[in-house]
Amino acid sequence: MPHVEIKCYPGRTEEVKSKCALEVSKVVAETLGCNESAVSVAIKEIEQADWKEKVWNPQIVEEEKYLYKTPGYTCD
Repeated sequence: MPHVEIKCYPGRTEEVKSKCALEVSKVVAETLGCNESAVSVAIKEIEQADWKEKVWNPQIVEEEKYLYKTPGYTCD
Protein backbone atom coordinates (compact mmCIF):
# COMPACT_ATOMS: atom_id res chain seq x y z
CA MET A 1 0.00 0.00 0.00
CA PRO A 2 -0.35 2.41 -1.72
CA HIS A 3 -0.32 1.53 -5.41
CA VAL A 4 -0.36 4.21 -8.12
CA GLU A 5 -1.21 3.52 -11.76
CA ILE A 6 -0.28 6.06 -14.42
CA LYS A 7 -1.73 5.83 -17.91
CA CYS A 8 -0.25 7.87 -20.72
CA TYR A 9 0.32 7.87 -24.45
CA PRO A 10 3.30 5.81 -25.65
CA GLY A 11 6.59 7.40 -26.53
CA ARG A 12 8.49 8.00 -23.32
CA THR A 13 11.78 6.24 -22.70
CA GLU A 14 12.25 3.65 -19.97
CA GLU A 15 14.54 6.16 -18.25
CA VAL A 16 11.82 8.83 -18.20
CA LYS A 17 9.19 6.37 -16.94
CA SER A 18 11.54 5.13 -14.20
CA LYS A 19 12.28 8.69 -13.10
CA CYS A 20 8.57 9.51 -13.04
CA ALA A 21 7.79 6.42 -10.95
CA LEU A 22 10.56 7.26 -8.49
CA GLU A 23 9.41 10.87 -8.08
CA VAL A 24 5.76 9.85 -7.71
CA SER A 25 6.68 7.26 -5.09
CA LYS A 26 8.61 9.90 -3.10
CA VAL A 27 5.69 12.34 -3.11
CA VAL A 28 3.13 9.66 -2.27
CA ALA A 29 5.19 8.35 0.64
CA GLU A 30 5.80 11.82 2.03
CA THR A 31 2.21 12.97 1.59
CA LEU A 32 0.51 9.83 2.90
CA GLY A 33 3.02 9.27 5.67
CA CYS A 34 4.34 5.86 4.72
CA ASN A 35 7.68 4.36 3.79
CA GLU A 36 8.68 4.79 0.18
CA SER A 37 9.35 1.04 0.08
CA ALA A 38 5.59 0.51 0.57
CA VAL A 39 4.70 2.41 -2.61
CA SER A 40 4.36 0.72 -6.00
CA VAL A 41 3.95 2.57 -9.29
CA ALA A 42 2.80 1.14 -12.62
CA ILE A 43 2.92 2.99 -15.93
CA LYS A 44 0.69 1.70 -18.71
CA GLU A 45 0.91 3.12 -22.20
CA ILE A 46 -2.41 3.58 -24.00
CA GLU A 47 -2.59 4.51 -27.66
CA GLN A 48 -4.22 7.89 -28.32
CA ALA A 49 -6.88 6.25 -30.51
CA ASP A 50 -7.88 4.02 -27.56
CA TRP A 51 -7.79 6.69 -24.84
CA LYS A 52 -11.51 7.52 -24.79
CA GLU A 53 -12.59 3.88 -24.69
CA LYS A 54 -9.95 2.53 -22.30
CA VAL A 55 -9.33 5.48 -19.99
CA TRP A 56 -11.65 8.47 -20.38
CA ASN A 57 -15.02 6.72 -20.23
CA PRO A 58 -14.35 3.93 -17.71
CA GLN A 59 -11.89 5.65 -15.38
CA ILE A 60 -12.52 9.37 -15.61
CA VAL A 61 -16.22 9.75 -16.47
CA GLU A 62 -17.58 6.69 -14.66
CA GLU A 63 -15.30 7.05 -11.61
CA GLU A 64 -15.37 10.84 -11.31
CA LYS A 65 -16.34 10.62 -7.63
CA TYR A 66 -12.88 9.20 -6.87
CA LEU A 67 -10.93 11.91 -8.72
CA TYR A 68 -9.18 14.44 -6.51
CA LYS A 69 -7.66 16.11 -9.56
CA THR A 70 -9.76 16.33 -12.71
CA PRO A 71 -8.26 16.77 -16.17
CA GLY A 72 -8.41 20.12 -17.92
CA TYR A 73 -9.53 18.62 -21.22
CA THR A 74 -12.49 16.71 -22.64
CA CYS A 75 -12.82 13.78 -25.02
CA ASP A 76 -15.86 15.01 -26.93
